[in-house]
Amino acid sequence: MQCIYALTQSKDDSLEKQEKFLKLSIENVYTLYLLMLSLLIEIQKLATKQIQLSSNKYLTNSTDAFPDKEKFANNSVLLQLANNGKLRSELEKRKLKNWYFNEEYVKLIYKEIIESDAYTNYMGLPSSTYEDDKEFVSTIFKEIVAPNEKIYEYFEDDKLTWVDDIPIVNTFILKQLKKVKEKHNDSYFLPRLLKDDGDMSFAQDLLTKTLLNNSVWEKEIEGKTPNWDKDRIADIDSILLKMAICELLNFPSIPEKVTINEFLEIAKEYSTPKSSIFINGILDKLVKQYKAQDKLKKVGRGLL
Repeated sequence: MQCIYALTQSKDDSLEKQEKFLKLSIENVYTLYLLMLSLLIEIQKLATKQIQLSSNKYLTNSTDAFPDKEKFANNSVLLQLANNGKLRSELEKRKLKNWYFNEEYVKLIYKEIIESDAYTNYMGLPSSTYEDDKEFVSTIFKEIVAPNEKIYEYFEDDKLTWVDDIPIVNTFILKQLKKVKEKHNDSYFLPRLLKDDGDMSFAQDLLTKTLLNNSVWEKEIEGKTPNWDKDRIADIDSILLKMAICELLNFPSIPEKVTINEFLEIAKEYSTPKSSIFINGILDKLVKQYKAQDKLKKVGRGLL
């Protein structure tokens, strides 16, 4: 949607340029994922550093009031990340040293953590199991790291497309943290970005087929909006309608209900308050028309 919008708004952009942007944007989701994990690693390193500094008898530390001062620094899940050789290699290969050059964000998150009730409750435990450690890390990630506005603004300034990716990446990481086990090997935290090459092909095909058949999709919409001429339809609504029509007619393995629901959700997120109702009405008419004309060729499971 963003690529198509950029192309329709600019006279200089080309389809080839948007195809490259699409691919790069998808690949950058994985970079964002790695940066979020590396933030947890840097927090663990800072906790270790604070323990070392507190060994100076003239300095006090937030851990002094707790039975095990090193509990946070020695958290099993955080160490699992910090000692992950494959993860470290991937960060080095991609030269992701963001937090090294922006240490203030690490300190900011660390400060919020040690001032939280979750930290007090965790550090107050006389001992902790792996499950305790996992629950603590999941909690601070969900309540402190993921929703942090400063981190959000930092990523937004770095890459604009990350604004949409942050919730997806954070939700995925939280699921990983909740499911991680001691026996998991290093590869657990390095999943595939796409389940197979077909995902990338689908994205590129949807982009290309929508753009190359723009005039065709416009004709499909004409007549279904008696109270609206094409100049009055919001740009995003027009793009979403064309993409949805393209998907309905060109991707037989995707059930029409899935297509409609997906584009309605996108409309709710990016367009006007009434856009989803408008788009739903148009697509509902088109689906009925296509079925009557036997143009809706759907195959595979989940179509009923």
